[in-house]
Amino acid sequence: MNSTKSSISTASVITDFKEITKMGLSISVVFSAIAGYFLGAETINLVTLTLLAFGGYFMVGASNAYNQIIERDLDALMDRTKNRPIPAGRMTVNTAFIIATSFTVLGLITLYIINPKTAMWGAISIFLYTSVYTPLKTKTSLAVFVGALPGAIPFMLGWVAARNDFGIEPGTLFAIQFFWQFPHFWAIGWFLFEDYKKGGFFMLPTGKPDKGTAVQIIMYSVWTVLASIIPVFGFTGDLKLSILGAVLVFLLGMIMLVYAFKLFKDRTAKTAKQLMLSSVFYITMLQIIYVADKFFR
Repeated sequence: MNSTKSSISTASVITDFKEITKMGLSISVVFSAIAGYFLGAETINLVTLTLLAFGGYFMVGASNAYNQIIERDLDALMDRTKNRPIPAGRMTVNTAFIIATSFTVLGLITLYIINPKTAMWGAISIFLYTSVYTPLKTKTSLAVFVGALPGAIPFMLGWVAARNDFGIEPGTLFAIQFFWQFPHFWAIGWFLFEDYKKGGFFMLPTGKPDKGTAVQIIMYSVWTVLASIIPVFGFTGDLKLSILGAVLVFLLGMIMLVYAFKLFKDRTAKTAKQLMLSSVFYITMLQIIYVADKFFR
């Protein structure tokens, strides 16, 4: 009986740890950073790659933990967040703070070992996410714009880790992921509109799921696709994309745009969720195509 209770308790602790650091989201961010590293690396250094993976997870996990500490009372009001460790009472604020602080220190040290610029961008990401984006979410829809800044850092962070330099190449990677976040998060804000409203969050540009929001989603989807194919024209230094790679990325973008236009037409939560899923598919496949294009063209 005691061993059963112990195993249940251990499983619960692990589950709560995964939730407080948002493991799924953190892993997707690490994936972006690794893709950026492969694009920037002239030779693959497994030690640097490992440090980037752990450092990236620490930084994102810290941001998520701080976010849940700050928003714990609002999380308790929303269906999608009320069972998170803190509002559900399974984890104290002090425990979450220890995790967040430990992850911040470990992340900064790990990324600094790679190079100081990588650590600097990691620190900027945590600061913007926790100190600017999180407080703004209940005040203005411009919070999404602010949140897109730290959200766009991981893809370029990998390049900086590989080259110890910031130029047109990581800037382009930053732009791609920056524009992509608007249709992605507005789609989430659309199908979770009623739940977000319970917590007093302003996620949509017009304040509601209407045609105005749908038009902006279409605009940012177009800019995302345009930013994504710029490297094919040879304007982005060592960041290059073949014609085949650009065509594949463009076709991916058309899938996302189809759902953006469908949302403009239907204006339903179901279509918004389809758009969100298509945006995740887009950014994941784009990064795979970019890396494959570099090594096989």
